Amino acid sequence: MRQLLRQYVDRFGIGKEKRSIIFVHFLMVITASLVSTSFTVGAAITRALDPVILTFIRFTLATAIFGPLVHFRYGLRFSFSLFLRCAMISGCLVIFFVCMFLSLRYTSALNTSVIFALVPSISGSYAILINGERLGRGQLLALVCGIIGVVWVIFRGDPAQLLAMEWNRGDVIFLGGCFAMGLYTPLVKLLHRGESMAVMTFWVLATGSLWLFVFAAGNLPTVAWSGVPLFAWIGVAYLAVFTTIITFFLTQYAVPYLGPTKVMAYSYLYPGLVLLIDLALGHGLPPLRVIPGVMVVLVAMFVLQSYK
Repeated sequence: MRQLLRQYVDRFGIGKEKRSIIFVHFLMVITASLVSTSFTVGAAITRALDPVILTFIRFTLATAIFGPLVHFRYGLRFSFSLFLRCAMISGCLVIFFVCMFLSLRYTSALNTSVIFALVPSISGSYAILINGERLGRGQLLALVCGIIGVVWVIFRGDPAQLLAMEWNRGDVIFLGGCFAMGLYTPLVKLLHRGESMAVMTFWVLATGSLWLFVFAAGNLPTVAWSGVPLFAWIGVAYLAVFTTIITFFLTQYAVPYLGPTKVMAYSYLYPGLVLLIDLALGHGLPPLRVIPGVMVVLVAMFVLQSYK
């Protein structure tokens, strides 16, 4: 088995200095696909567990699963510098999740999904300031078009729904979380010091678990653990492995090669992928007026990826 894995790694150039950019883009398509499934899985289990506790279990389980694998392959020697750098990265993720859960007490999921469309543009702005990344007019236009396309899909092509959206306290809280989320990929590029991305991913998960423990500790004794249904634990395990370990690793792996803006631009795939997932689950096709928004988002993403 180890020999087969080594052949697979050598075939695609993982671990070598020169890597196929096409393969990295392929990895990001996989990442976007996995993240898209998290919306469906999360919606199915969120009523069984408090969202903050659910996220804490998700991070902790992912750390426990990934830790031995990383230790076996790379060794896990504690480094105060790496710990602090990963704590800064995971802090952005935790702030986003906490803001998301808090905001949903005051606003709707629809409002938050619209505001989340701003994250690639926010990340691009941070990349300019932090990483010195330069965006051409075409890329800036693509970011704007991506926002328009995502909003079009969310409101199903109905301008009346968009005009009816009113900002409230929850929207402001979630917007703050999106500004934190936008820092994620620029910080990965800024704070990476040549460590294996597997090691860095582990410490992001571990420090994220510590951050989440601070928020979840007070509620942990009140959870009726015996009453949590089996399907919820299966869902948490799926989120921990596929939409946490794998997506975090692939995202951080791609940032040094594609840059923060291009990596975050793959979130523009979410609306189209969610539509496909809904179709596969038998929810049917959306109204035809939604399709133009999906096409605009796809074009915007490909435009962003076409620039070096």
